[in-house]
Amino acid sequence: MSTQGEPVDRPRSWRPRLPSVLREEPQYRLLFGGQVLSILGDRVMMVVLPFAVLAVGGGVGDVAIVSAAQFLPFAVLALPAGVWADRLDRKKILIASDMTRFGCQLAGGILLVTGTAHVLHLALLAALYGAADAFFAPAFTGLLPGTVSPINLQPANALRGLSFSTGSIVGPVLAGFLVAFAGPGGAFLFDAGTFAVSIACLIPIRPRVAAQVMHDEDPGASTTRFLSSLKEGWSEVRSRPWVTSFLGGMAAYHLIVLPAIFVLGPVLAAEELDGARSWAIITAGFGVGCVVGDVLLLRWRPRFALRVASLMLIGASCQAAFIGSGFGVWAIAGLEALAGICVTGTFTLWETSLQEHVPDRALSRVSSYDYLTSAGVIPLGNLLIGFVTVAIGLHHALLAMTVLGVTAAVDVAMVPAVRHLPRARTTAVAGDV
Repeated sequence: MSTQGEPVDRPRSWRPRLPSVLREEPQYRLLFGGQVLSILGDRVMMVVLPFAVLAVGGGVGDVAIVSAAQFLPFAVLALPAGVWADRLDRKKILIASDMTRFGCQLAGGILLVTGTAHVLHLALLAALYGAADAFFAPAFTGLLPGTVSPINLQPANALRGLSFSTGSIVGPVLAGFLVAFAGPGGAFLFDAGTFAVSIACLIPIRPRVAAQVMHDEDPGASTTRFLSSLKEGWSEVRSRPWVTSFLGGMAAYHLIVLPAIFVLGPVLAAEELDGARSWAIITAGFGVGCVVGDVLLLRWRPRFALRVASLMLIGASCQAAFIGSGFGVWAIAGLEALAGICVTGTFTLWETSLQEHVPDRALSRVSSYDYLTSAGVIPLGNLLIGFVTVAIGLHHALLAMTVLGVTAAVDVAMVPAVRHLPRARTTAVAGDV
């Protein structure tokens, strides 16, 4: 018992707190809130779509056709989508994209649930979905800076990256549950519901006035000539050596390194480890590393963000070596956790650098080149590595991928414009390193 006038020590109750960017930025809170569930739905569909094709009587070839139908529109429309996102209202583009994808998933779910779906239906819906997705990505990159103050730009990107990381872990589990208890049709309907939530969150968003005025006053955004706008976007890319260098590095990563994850990793797990169980542990380790990296970047703001991103790209490019190391499953999973930190750090700091240094009037066009050189080369890399592996063997292919991938990443890190690009002054805070 305390005497009168003495302070009473009370136990402090621990209560979880939202990240500061969510507490301080109500517009971003709406944007992020809609995207969390939508990203989870996307991760669910990555697992469910092949099972949906098989459920309607399709074979392996049909699965490949439906997957290609969803990817090809994205590759074709990435650059035009960037142009339109710089010329038109980005929020309206996001809503239109979500409404289109909502309709696709709702129609697919109804067809599957009623037993009337065919492979052709799924392929057509996948193509329409991919086209809408192509318009969403550059418009989202351009809109995000208008929903946060400059100092919260990196945490906003890190938090979005965290949603991708957790979705990659939770999504496959949820997909298995949905397929088991509701069938592929139920999973499609779940994904449609996530887009409905996203639309409801997007409608009340009011981007910051400064960014909108900048968007409206730009002559490039008001031009009526599409090809002229496209050319201006390329000029914005070419005028920044740090952008062209990093685009090259990201293209090399997606072309050379990622096939180790998409193609050779599962093959090695099947031939030399414990099959799917081992690969699940390894990929879970990568997911955990991504979460750790995203949490780190919620608070750590390196002074030379792109320099750090280029160094992390070197670490990310070692994944082929990690997978082919010959170590045990848990050791490889631990190395992949380190790779996950590097991968999410690379992407978050790269996107933040684009948003800080590329003017709003051209941001979507420049980011569309990023999406094209990333997603656009993945199928080519997956195809090429199959031929290379047949020719030189699995472990030699993994070694070659490591040498080429790391060399490309080191070349990016050596570019002076990459090393010396500072943070925007408006984002500098005490404690930056």
